[in-house]
Amino acid sequence: MRLISQNTMSQYSANFILLPIPEYPVLDCVPNKIIKLVVLGGSNVGKTALVVRFLTKRFIGDYEPNTGALYSRKFTIDGEQISLQVQDTPFVSLEDDNDNICCQEQINRSIYWADGFVFVYSITDYNSYRLIRPLYQHIRKIHPNANIPLLLMANKGDLLRARQVSSKEGLQMASELGGTYSEVSARENYEGVQEAFQHLCQELSRMIGSCNGEKRRGLHLIRPKSPNMQDLKRRLKQALTSKGKSATTL
Repeated sequence: MRLISQNTMSQYSANFILLPIPEYPVLDCVPNKIIKLVVLGGSNVGKTALVVRFLTKRFIGDYEPNTGALYSRKFTIDGEQISLQVQDTPFVSLEDDNDNICCQEQINRSIYWADGFVFVYSITDYNSYRLIRPLYQHIRKIHPNANIPLLLMANKGDLLRARQVSSKEGLQMASELGGTYSEVSARENYEGVQEAFQHLCQELSRMIGSCNGEKRRGLHLIRPKSPNMQDLKRRLKQALTSKGKSATTL
C-alpha cells in the first residue's frame, strides 16, 4: 500500500515514509467534532466493501444494490473526541464516450454536505480510473473556491494479474487533484484501508480545528433516526446469509 502526502505529491518519485497511525479507540461519550466523508466512484469498484472493512474489519464480497447508506462511528484523533460520518453512495458513470458524468441528485447533496472526499477506482477497470477526473471537476462546480481534502483509493490491489491501471497513473492523478494516494485491497489488506482513512480523518480534524469557529461549508442533511451501524450489521448479516445459501446449493 502506498500513501503519499499532498505536500510531496508533485515529487512522488522520491521516498516518502508515513509513520503508522494507531487504531483509535471507540468512544461512548459525546464527541467535540463531526467529520463528514463521502465515498465516490464507479460501479463495482468496492466502495461499500472499503467502508465496511474500515468500520468493522470485516470483508464481505457481495452486497445488495447500493442505495447510499450513512454510517457513523466515534473515535479519538490526536487526543480529541470526534464523530465520523461516512456517506456511501450509488455509483457514478460516464456519459457515452465523453468525459461528462451522470450521477443522482442524492450524490450532489452528499458532495455539498461533505468535509472530505474519498475517490475509489479499481486497478482492474480503466474506465473507473477515467471517471475520477470528471468527478473531481464536478465537485469543483459545487465547491468552486473551497479547499477539498481528498483521498484517491486504488482498490483490488490483490488482483495484480488483471491490472489495467498502474501505480504511476494513480500517483499522477492524485498529484493533479492535490490529494493523497493509496493502493489497497479491501479483501486482503485491512491495515492499509484503515491507515488511508485515518490519515484523511487526521487531516480533516486539523483543518476543522484551524477554522477558529468560522462557519463550515456544507448542507445539514437529516441523519437517519436509527444508528447507521444497525444498517451496516443488517447488510453484513444479509450478505453472510446469502453466501450460506449459495454454499448449500453447490
